[in-house]
Amino acid sequence: MVINTCTLHFCAWSLRPIFPFTSKTYGIDFCGCETAQIRYKQLLRACVLELFHLLSFESKVSAYEFYHSLARRSDNTGISPIKDRYSVFMRMMREWRHLLQLMHTGRGHDPNGIEATPDGGCVVQCPTCPHPGINIPDGWENSPPDIRWRYVLFLAIDANFRLKRKAISSDDRDPSLNSGRAYFVEEHAYKQFLSERSTERQERSTCVGHNAVNTADTKTSRGLAATGVGSVVCARHEMRLPNSVGDLQKGEKYINMDYLVFLVLVSFGLAVFNLSYDIACQWHKKLWSCNSMMPQRLQFDHENKIVRFFVPKFHLKAHIQSCQTTFSFNFSKWVGRTDGEAPECGWADINRAATSTREMGLGNRCDTLDDHFGDWNWKKISMLGRTLLHKLKEAAAAARAHREELAELEGAIDASTLALWQADVEAWEEDDTKPNPFESRVVSMTQAMVRLEFAECERRDLQDGIDVSLHAEISPSMLIANGLKLEDQQRRIRADRKTLSQNPTDNQKAKLQMCSNTLQRKLDAWAQVQILYMPTVASLRIRAQRDDIPQDEMPEDFILFLPSQLNAITPCDLLLCQIEWQLQYAQADDALNDVHQNVRLHAHLNTFKTLHIRGQRASTHARSALDLAEAKKCGSRLKYEAARVALDNLGDRLGMVGWRDTFRLLNVADMRPMGDAGSAGQSEGRRDIPWIWKAPGVLHNNDAGLQDCLRVEWCKARARASRWSEEFALLIEEMQRVLAFFRWEMAQWNGRGTARSFTKDADREGSFAYAQRQISVQEGLVIRFSTLWRDALSAVVSELDPVPEINTEMADDQMPSLEGPPLEGDDE
Repeated sequence: MVINTCTLHFCAWSLRPIFPFTSKTYGIDFCGCETAQIRYKQLLRACVLELFHLLSFESKVSAYEFYHSLARRSDNTGISPIKDRYSVFMRMMREWRHLLQLMHTGRGHDPNGIEATPDGGCVVQCPTCPHPGINIPDGWENSPPDIRWRYVLFLAIDANFRLKRKAISSDDRDPSLNSGRAYFVEEHAYKQFLSERSTERQERSTCVGHNAVNTADTKTSRGLAATGVGSVVCARHEMRLPNSVGDLQKGEKYINMDYLVFLVLVSFGLAVFNLSYDIACQWHKKLWSCNSMMPQRLQFDHENKIVRFFVPKFHLKAHIQSCQTTFSFNFSKWVGRTDGEAPECGWADINRAATSTREMGLGNRCDTLDDHFGDWNWKKISMLGRTLLHKLKEAAAAARAHREELAELEGAIDASTLALWQADVEAWEEDDTKPNPFESRVVSMTQAMVRLEFAECERRDLQDGIDVSLHAEISPSMLIANGLKLEDQQRRIRADRKTLSQNPTDNQKAKLQMCSNTLQRKLDAWAQVQILYMPTVASLRIRAQRDDIPQDEMPEDFILFLPSQLNAITPCDLLLCQIEWQLQYAQADDALNDVHQNVRLHAHLNTFKTLHIRGQRASTHARSALDLAEAKKCGSRLKYEAARVALDNLGDRLGMVGWRDTFRLLNVADMRPMGDAGSAGQSEGRRDIPWIWKAPGVLHNNDAGLQDCLRVEWCKARARASRWSEEFALLIEEMQRVLAFFRWEMAQWNGRGTARSFTKDADREGSFAYAQRQISVQEGLVIRFSTLWRDALSAVVSELDPVPEINTEMADDQMPSLEGPPLEGDDE
C-alpha cells in the first residue's frame, strides 16, 4: 500500500498483497514512480484501513478480530500458513487514526505545523453549543435576560465504570499520539494534580439516592490502572467536548470530576452554565471552595458567572423529596426540555468497545477512544438536520397542547388566588432561596408530632389539676406510644428470625437471643402498666394463655391487646382508642413515606447494578445491597399494613370516615417507582401511576389541603407549558447556530487552503484541494439542512400564532438565515 496524502501519480498496475477481503502472497514489482513511498510502505492498501476504521466505529470490531477474519478468508484450512502481520497492522492502524484526526481538523495546514496544535485542537466541535464570535451574535452579553438565556451552555457530567483499563504497559512504553489534543485530558498534568490531592477523603453523601454512588468509591482497583472514565458532554445533543474525558483511578471521586468540569468551564467564554450531574445535590456544596485549590489555569471566575445545578430526570427519582423539586429540570426556568441524560446515550455506544480497550496500553487506549468519540460527534452532526426538525415539530405540538391545558385549569381558579400563586412562582424563579412553590406546604402529621401534641396536652392538664394518669411516670398516651414501639420491635425480630440461614453461626444466634431477651423484659414491664389503664386485658391474657398460647411462646408472638386489637364488645376507655387512632394514623403516614423512599432506593440500586456492576465479586456486594433494600421495602409495607388494620378496627368504633381514600390497600404491585411501566407490555400511553405516589400528604381532607394540592398542580402545569415553549425557542436558536457554525468552518478552510507555504507544487495543490473538499462538505450541510428546514419551519411557526411565547415575531426575527453572509475573499 502507498500511504500518500498526495493522491497524484499512483501506478495503475500496482499489486496489493493485503486488500479488503483477503490476504495473498504475490510476486510483485514495487512502484518506481517519483512520488512512491519506500517499499515496506507499499504493502497495504488504504482501503483496508478505511474498511476496518469504519467497521470499528459501527460494529466495534477489534483489530484482532478483523485481522484474523482476513487471515481465515485467505486460508481457512491452515495448510498454507500466512506470516503474522498483526503487530504491523496494529501500528499502521494507530498511525492512520492519528493522521486522519490531524487532517480532518486542518492541523496539516497550520504554518507552524502539528506541534502548534493546542489542547483539544483535534476535536469535532458541537455546532449547536454557543461559541462566542462564531455562532452567536456580537454583544450577546448585553442582551436582556429573556434573550440572554438562549446563550447558555448545557453540560452533563457522568462516570462510566465499563471503560476500565488493566494495569499493563505505561505512559513511557505506550505514549499517546494525541496527548491532550483531543477529548482525553493531557495525562501528565492530570496525574500530577491528582497526586497532589491524593490524601483528601471522599465526603459521604447525605442523600438516600447516593448510596449506590458511595459504593463506587470502594470499588476494587486490584489489577486495574483505571476503574472507568469520567466525562463532561453537551447536555443538549450528547456531543463530546474538548479535554472533557479522564480516567478514574478508584471510583467516582470528586477531585477527578472537578478537574474535568473546570477544564471545560474555563474553555468557554460564556456567562451562564447549566450543569447536570446525578449527584449534583451533594457535589455542588463545596465546588467553589475546591475551585480555589485548582491550578491557576483552571480557576473559574464563578462570582461573575451564573452556574445552575440540576439532577438528570431519570436519576432524580432516586433522590429525597427536597432534591426532586430543587434540582429538577422540569421546574426550573429557561432550560427547555433538557433531560440531562446525554452521557448515558454516549456510554451505550462506546461500551461495546470496552472489552478491547481495557486490554490496551495507556496511549493506545486514549487514542482509540478519542477516535471513537470524534466519530460519535460527526455522526451526531450529520444527523442534526432531521434531529432538530423532529424535535421542533414535537415541541410546537406539545407547547400548544400544554398551553391549552393550563388555560383550562386557570379558568377554574379564582383570579386573585391565581395572581398570588403567580407571584410566588416568579419570586422563586428569580431567587431560589425563597419558598419552593412546588413543595407542599401542608405538612403530614408524623408520630413524633402526635406524641409532642399529647405531651403538651398532658402538661396543660397537670397545670390545671385535671390529669387522669393512673401511673406516676407513664401517661395514657405514653402507654399506647410505647405499645406501638414494642409492636415495631416484634416485627423486626420476626423478620430477623426469618432471614437466618438454615445453619446460623453461634454469633448470629447469640445476637438474636439477646435482642429477644431485651424485648421480653420490655414487654413484661409494659404489660404491668397496661393493666392499670385496661383492666379487662388481665382476663383476656389468662384466657389466651390457657387456650391458645404454647408454653415456649416467643416475645415477638406476645399479644399486646392494644385497643385496636380488642373486639367491639370488649370494654375499653374511649380516650385510649382516640389516642391510638391518632398515633396509628401518623404511623400509616410515616410508613407510606418509608415505602416511597425504599422503593426509590431499591430501583436506583438495581439500575446502578445493571449499568455499572460487572464481575462475580462486585455483583455479590451489589446483590447484598439490593437484598437489604428489599428487606427495608418489605418492612415498611408490613408497618403500613399493621397501621391500616388498626385504623380499620378503630374507625368503626370511633365513627371515623374518609381515611380509606388516603390509606388504601397496599399490594406488592403498587410498590414500584413512579416512572415504572407496571405490568409487562403496558405501553407509555396506557401506563398508570401507582396510588402510593398520588396519596394526599395531609391529615384531613380539608380546604387547606385541597388548595395546597391545587396550587402545586397549577405550578407543575405552568412549568410544563413554559418548558415546551422554551424548548421551541431554544431549538430555533440552535438551528441558527448550526448554520452559522458551518459557514464559519467554510471561512476557516478557505483561509487554510493558502495559509501554508510548500516547496513542492504537488504538496501545495494537495493542501488547497483538501481545503476545497472540506468547504464543499460544509456547504453541502448548509444546503441540505436549509432545504430540510425551510418549508417545515414556516409551517410549524404559522400554527403557533395563538401561543404568546412563540408567535410570528419569533418566526420573522429568529428564523435561521438560509442565505448567510458571503465568505471572506468572495466577490460580493
